[in-house]
Amino acid sequence: MANLTDKVAVVTGASRGIGRAIALRLAEGGANMVVTATSQEGADKTAAEIEKLDRQSLAMVLDVSQFDQAERLIKSTLDKFSKLDILVNNAGITRDNLLVRMRQEEWDETIAVNLKGTFNCIRATTKTFMKQKQGKIINITSVVGVVGNAGQANYCASKAGIIGLTKSVAKELAPRNIQVNAVAPGLIKTDMTKDLSEDAEKSLTNAIPSGRIGAPEEVAALVYFLSSEEANYITGQVIHVDGGMVM
Repeated sequence: MANLTDKVAVVTGASRGIGRAIALRLAEGGANMVVTATSQEGADKTAAEIEKLDRQSLAMVLDVSQFDQAERLIKSTLDKFSKLDILVNNAGITRDNLLVRMRQEEWDETIAVNLKGTFNCIRATTKTFMKQKQGKIINITSVVGVVGNAGQANYCASKAGIIGLTKSVAKELAPRNIQVNAVAPGLIKTDMTKDLSEDAEKSLTNAIPSGRIGAPEEVAALVYFLSSEEANYITGQVIHVDGGMVM
């Protein structure tokens, strides 16, 4: 059975939803955690939950779009724990709009956080993983990065970019025993979906063969597996957690 005892993991965007679920699942499996959010309060809340599981934690404010902040994140992790085993790039935003109405800043902000932010954290981590000759990188993308979605050109482009980034980095780092994979959630019950109208939720659910919306914990379960040594021969893959929405 997969075990992460005494591993050290970083999860970005861990204050709520999928990121929080991932952080708690990895901690339940034995990992000490570094969690980030855009506010100290958000990071501290998840860190407190982790410490209730008898695991150590470090809570940090992070703007993933800034490379110097990503570097500081990794330095602080190494200062506290002396190593890093797992990086989960989960931080992301939406700025939905139809293409003809989309403002430049809506495009730029989404690409900067979702795609550049993932690159920044990978880039800041890579030397440590290469020196250790081991490491796990799991990038959270989305099924819409595969199939597209009206009104989300910026978000879909950023998530499709994460898929290409994942595959390229996986090829570069595989000889150093570093596995890089992407997880593509479908419709998951989070703050991003809570404002859906009843009709919209019913329509979306009808398009899912499993007939229901997923839970953050179901995404976290896959990330947990990919973070473990049982997934050492899996790299460069994009695995959907979507109830069959995209096949």
